[in-house]
Amino acid sequence: MGESNRADLQVRFDRRIQMQFQGAKVTSDAGLLAILELDEALGLTELAGLTLADTRTGRNIQHDQVALLRQSVYSRLAGYEDTNDVERLALDPVMRTVVGQEARGKLAASTNTLSRFETGTLTRRENLEALAQLNGLWADRAMGHIRSWCIILDLDSSESPVHGEQEGADYNGYFKSVCYHPLFCFNQYGDCEGALLRPGHVPSAEDWRRVLVPIVRRYRDSGLRKYLRADGGFACPELYRYLEQEGFRYAIRLPENPVLQRQLEPLLTLPVDWDQGQTIVQYYDLHYQAASWQRPRRVIAKVQWHRTQLLPEASFVVTNLGATPQAVVEFYDGRATAEQWIKEGKYALHWTRLSCHRFVANQVRLALFVLAYNLGNFLRRLVLLDTLRHWSLRSIQVKLIKIGTKVIHHARHMIFQMAEVAVPKQLFTQILRRIWALAPGAG
Repeated sequence: MGESNRADLQVRFDRRIQMQFQGAKVTSDAGLLAILELDEALGLTELAGLTLADTRTGRNIQHDQVALLRQSVYSRLAGYEDTNDVERLALDPVMRTVVGQEARGKLAASTNTLSRFETGTLTRRENLEALAQLNGLWADRAMGHIRSWCIILDLDSSESPVHGEQEGADYNGYFKSVCYHPLFCFNQYGDCEGALLRPGHVPSAEDWRRVLVPIVRRYRDSGLRKYLRADGGFACPELYRYLEQEGFRYAIRLPENPVLQRQLEPLLTLPVDWDQGQTIVQYYDLHYQAASWQRPRRVIAKVQWHRTQLLPEASFVVTNLGATPQAVVEFYDGRATAEQWIKEGKYALHWTRLSCHRFVANQVRLALFVLAYNLGNFLRRLVLLDTLRHWSLRSIQVKLIKIGTKVIHHARHMIFQMAEVAVPKQLFTQILRRIWALAPGAG
């Protein structure tokens, strides 16, 4: 009896150790069950059935749009950044549960099916627009579960390096690489409110309306106070005018120029009692009108005297805020969090993995990555205990999603025997209870 159950493999350093590969009887991603519970509580991917157009006409359709979207988004959140792992994941009991196939004894979508969905169905113009609309609906669902008196938007662009002959790839002088140049907009809670893939050579502010206008429209009648921050790449009068018309308060970095420097020069007096062992920071309120502006605007100058430099370092922020100069600069400095969230998307989800040849297919891939990012961020900010809010998306992947589990099938039940390592039963129970509290009528 013992010999007949011998493992497939043994290691040489200790012959007592045997290894068996159980295939569909075990999974390494059991934490996705909590993600599915959150998805159901907020009613997220079910919205795909209302927004995405299904162009399939065959009679043998085994996976609906919601199931395919879940498989695409959940696999990315679990760290599988492309379709190379689909064949194995189609056998995985958690992935089959996520897409609703486990109970029917069927597999999740195959590589061919999922690839057709991502590079065919979703690349249609109406579905590209539907993906952006879906992301906005997700953000609205998450915002509906918090009390906030304001919305703060951060615009920022990033680099997605490419290593082939992808359409739209081009050299970017700022990043010094051949890349795409995507544009992102985050809110103060880390949700990605919108994203747009762009060719590599375009300026930072290119097509800002395509990202920002739908977001502004969603918050127009929200009753929230509205703010926006952006770096010097977005210092353009068209953006200022639009924000002012929409009732936004803004703080945008203004690149220095000779006119600003001359206006500031009379104020640059080295303090007599300056201790060169310290850095001195001074703030100035300027009234400035660039040649392309229709009227003057408020500009805040921040001047720093460093002990290692003979001349001061000056930076400028254009704003319509009424706060003190120091408060305006501190508010602007808060936009650095957007850079951190972009890094999370890069290093946890690998959303720079845009390796399709067609530009439109890579647009879809970025949109799917953003949905996966938001799903993970919703878990972090709406569900995790205060003591765990510091977890990065990578921590959520490694500690919560990547839970090794043995699956046991009974006639009426399916049991997931989950390992207690980073997330013990008590903590997982607390996570589920907090998710259940988000469901409609839970209060």
